[in-house]
Amino acid sequence: MKVPLSAADFLDRAETVYGDRVGVIDEPDVADSLGSLSYRQIAQRVRGLQSGLDELNVAVGERVAVVSPNSARLLELFYAVPSSGRILVPINFRLKSEEVEYIVDHSGASVLLVDPEIDEAIPTVTAKHRFLLGAHSDEALLRVDREPQLWADASEDATATINYTSGTTARPKGVQITHRNIWVNAVTFGLHAGVSDWDTYLHTLPMFHANGWGMLYTAAGLGVPQIVLRKVDGTGILRRIGEHGVTFMCAAPAVVNAILDAAPTWQGAIPGSDRVARVICAGAPPPSKTIERIETELGWEFCQIYGLTETSPLLTINRRRREDADKPVTEVSKDLGRAGAPAIGVALRISDSGEVQARSNVVLEGYWQQPEATADALDGDWFHTGDGGFLDDEGYLTISDRKKDIIITGGENVSSIEVEDCLYSAAGVAECAVIGVPDEKWGETIKAIVVRTAGSDCTEADLISHCKARLAGFKAPRSVEFVEVIPRTATGKVQKFKLREPYWEGRDRQVN
Repeated sequence: MKVPLSAADFLDRAETVYGDRVGVIDEPDVADSLGSLSYRQIAQRVRGLQSGLDELNVAVGERVAVVSPNSARLLELFYAVPSSGRILVPINFRLKSEEVEYIVDHSGASVLLVDPEIDEAIPTVTAKHRFLLGAHSDEALLRVDREPQLWADASEDATATINYTSGTTARPKGVQITHRNIWVNAVTFGLHAGVSDWDTYLHTLPMFHANGWGMLYTAAGLGVPQIVLRKVDGTGILRRIGEHGVTFMCAAPAVVNAILDAAPTWQGAIPGSDRVARVICAGAPPPSKTIERIETELGWEFCQIYGLTETSPLLTINRRRREDADKPVTEVSKDLGRAGAPAIGVALRISDSGEVQARSNVVLEGYWQQPEATADALDGDWFHTGDGGFLDDEGYLTISDRKKDIIITGGENVSSIEVEDCLYSAAGVAECAVIGVPDEKWGETIKAIVVRTAGSDCTEADLISHCKARLAGFKAPRSVEFVEVIPRTATGKVQKFKLREPYWEGRDRQVN
């Protein structure tokens, strides 16, 4: 017997096994908040939404786009749309109107749902059916008095979601994630992260990003209560952890930094320290100093993962092993800074050019309506990540840099991540990013872009001297620029192309 793997499997189990358990607690301070819903109530609303799409004659395979910050209604769409054979297109709510319009048009979405807070920012973006997410969409779509049509000929290879990449200068590509991709990612991620029905999950990660890393499916399948966080705020995160007994969350380094910044002013014990809450981090390798602070100042467990939207996303995971239980945190933090060991079912290799390549059941089906980009990404039956890295003797992957971000100065390759890690250990550095800038003698030289901590008066000379004392001379920055803010994507990744632009303007390519 072979039963197709389906995104529907997770909520189906939640309703069957954990029907009366709280499934989601919506953000309370917004209009039309759904409050607290059991998994049975979520499943009933999901079937009602599917019946509403039936009534609109939205066929299997049609795209339903949504632009929204984290909300219970957004969560429901991740269950309702793919499980009915339709395709969900979750869109980054921070994009500009023309960017959202491109994605809606390119995906061919026939239905568009927009959060009321986003509505005024994208007034001209439309589709055949357009609804405000909330009471309006409930009235238009929610048909709980009837059963939805069954998805005939359900296939695990059918596209479940199209997730558009962002953060580069080029047009975003639509990553086709299949039901099989979702299923394998959710199960293996849950296994490696040690998720159980004793857990409570906080959505610090935007749900639109790689389907919330797939954790919203893992959580449902194991009956895990899910707490919606609409806006990242360090104090607000600590408060929710305490109020709801949160045991784990997924977060970009910028979110972790917000929590660390809020912790000194928190009254009493840090929430989660009594039960060793765990934070699963990705988006960029955090400096070892940050990992140490998470484990010592917060008393939480730090886990590192690596993956991409194109890989659903989990490729590797790095958790403290039993053998490392007695190691000092300074030693463990360096080990945890690695991207991690391959997840079950993932094969990794490093190409001759130093690129990380992967094979797994979590790798995308392709890029929506972009066959050439798909062929390039899957050339040789391996997915080409575009990241540079290496595998050590333990089989652990370390990401040295985006291939295009490696700085070649005087013929030597320099990982900007290594230089950034060194800078983060200097007094007065709150944030930093390292880029290569053109130089007639050296080809490129290393420039550090730095945000000082409040009250700091550290200088360019201070930071260059700090790096020279700890790194090979050629790896130390030649110049330092102090700024108020470093540009990032919605998921916390530094947008280095924006930092490079002033220095490489007018050149045919951004290598020298």
